[in-house]
Amino acid sequence: MFKYRPATFADVEDIFNLINGYATQGLMLPKTHNVLYEILREFFVAEEIDSGKIVGCGALHTTWNELAEIRSMAVHQDFHRQGIGGEIVKRLIEVGLAVGVKKFFTLTYQPKFFQSLGFITVPRETLPHKIWTDCIECQKFPNCDEIAMTLETGEKYEK
Repeated sequence: MFKYRPATFADVEDIFNLINGYATQGLMLPKTHNVLYEILREFFVAEEIDSGKIVGCGALHTTWNELAEIRSMAVHQDFHRQGIGGEIVKRLIEVGLAVGVKKFFTLTYQPKFFQSLGFITVPRETLPHKIWTDCIECQKFPNCDEIAMTLETGEKYEK
């Protein structure tokens, strides 16, 4: 069983290890401790109830009027295919809807996962220029190879 909750300072090291473990494999972009502390309030985590171990994380980053990014999604490899990632995305979308987000996007190397949650692939160029401010510091800039996907919810999300 898992508990889903907003991240706390005590979770930063586990989030760092999850994200950067996948980053070393080229499956997601790395995050520094400094960045994680700065954006900690954007994160939700999945905690295994019996052990207290953080087994998944994801963040919601608002970028523009009624637009937010689902990012830094990671689930420990020992816990794949248990619905953890989908549940984290669902919680992040609920948080977004509560503040008025109507369109969510992600830049990902895992399009099948996001397709299963209702996201569709779109050309990166269709996203507002405002979202690219973080990209300038990315090691892959300007040759981004992530796949852009969006989910337009209007008022509610039912996946």
